[in-house]
Amino acid sequence: MVHVTAGLIPLASNFLVPNGTFFVELIAFGIIVWLLAKFVIPPINRAMTARQDAIKKEFADLEEAKAAAHKAEEEFKAQIADARHEAAKIREEAREQGAQIVGEAREQAQAEAARIVEHGHAQVRAERQQAVASLRAEVGTLAIDLAGRIVGESLDDDERSTRVVDRFLADVESMQAAEATAQDGDR
Repeated sequence: MVHVTAGLIPLASNFLVPNGTFFVELIAFGIIVWLLAKFVIPPINRAMTARQDAIKKEFADLEEAKAAAHKAEEEFKAQIADARHEAAKIREEAREQGAQIVGEAREQAQAEAARIVEHGHAQVRAERQQAVASLRAEVGTLAIDLAGRIVGESLDDDERSTRVVDRFLADVESMQAAEATAQDGDR
């Protein structure tokens, strides 16, 4: 037997009507929301705010580091440019000093060569005078011996023999000078 009432649903089975458990659940939910709002959400908000501040600070530090790196790069480029300029200046000074040293060495070498040549000429003149004196003595002795044999007399008189030798040598020298002049005229 089922007892059916026409169109009426019993009150106990209606879910839209609040019952006692609903109010307890609603109070428990309110207490949980209040506990969350009072003890859980503020530390989370503080942690999130601290994290956001830390991220903002990291971004600011990053921007500062980026600016410092850019400044350091510019300074580095300026230092490199200065170093290159200084190196070029040093190379130019070294070239100038090298050219000066080479010039001084060349002048010293030329002076030394001129001194050696002059010394050589002086030595040749001295040896030539020595050879001429030696030759005069030998030629004089030979000429006197030859003249004595030709004449058949002894020419022991020193003064006379010296005049004869000097005249002979003067004639030889004038003949050599005439030959040298003739050769220069042929050229």
